[in-house]
Amino acid sequence: MEFTYVTRRPPALARWVESIWFARGQIDYPRERIAPTGSTVAVVVLGDPIRLVAGDGPALVARGGFLLGPHDRPVVNEPLGETHCVGVVTTPVGCQALLGVAPATVRGRVVDLLAAWPAAVPLRRALLAGGTPEEALDSYQGVLAPDEPGPGVRRCEAAVAALKSDPMRPIAGLAAELGVSHGHLDREFTAIVGLAPRMLSRILRLRALLAEIDVYGPVDWTGLAATYGWFDQSHFIRDFRRHTGVTPSRYVAAQRAAFTPELVEPGFVPELDVDVKSVQDAGRLGRARSRP
Repeated sequence: MEFTYVTRRPPALARWVESIWFARGQIDYPRERIAPTGSTVAVVVLGDPIRLVAGDGPALVARGGFLLGPHDRPVVNEPLGETHCVGVVTTPVGCQALLGVAPATVRGRVVDLLAAWPAAVPLRRALLAGGTPEEALDSYQGVLAPDEPGPGVRRCEAAVAALKSDPMRPIAGLAAELGVSHGHLDREFTAIVGLAPRMLSRILRLRALLAEIDVYGPVDWTGLAATYGWFDQSHFIRDFRRHTGVTPSRYVAAQRAAFTPELVEPGFVPELDVDVKSVQDAGRLGRARSRP
């Protein structure tokens, strides 16, 4: 089945929204692990249910929608049929502003969207009436009306931008640059983003590392890890596994088995019955896939 995926990032909402997206189709494997990004995801489900597990938490079978809070562990995404949904990925500071949900209350959890965000009920009703993917994005965008940010949000926004630019920078030095104590920034950031600054820093380091990997070529794991601040191999493997759910070699094998080179997706780990060494030796076993 062809997979339709349409996305946008409205300039007027760029402070709060990473993307609004429409997806419809079926993946060609049972489930996938998705590494964290530091964002919150709010998805309206219009088709078959989706089973999700955040970290070590309980499974949620989402029939009307799901809200995935900020997290530092991979999420298992298991569509129970055809995927048909519309969602928003917030920026790290966007959860409270867009959805009225304190991110700390959903940290590391996946919950029912219709119960957590009342506006999702009439939104889903409107989306079920049909229309084009672009019209679905228009409908979702139309319910997002954040207030102007206060000084704490602006400070956390600046901290997030600084960590994206240099995820290895010391948090104490960043707090000093922003004119607050280390403890103040930790508390404020955790309340507004849902994660501590150091935790988001680790997520951003690993995201940057994953983006540099060419899974179809040789990977210099030692050099790559050192570039992003891991000088102990066991520490790196532990953090990598915590972030993706698999070891580095298993990550490469799963990506090679599921994606062609032009469709490789950093942070996605399809769950396939693959033998790591045989996939590494084969070099390329990719199958085309047209989804995010």
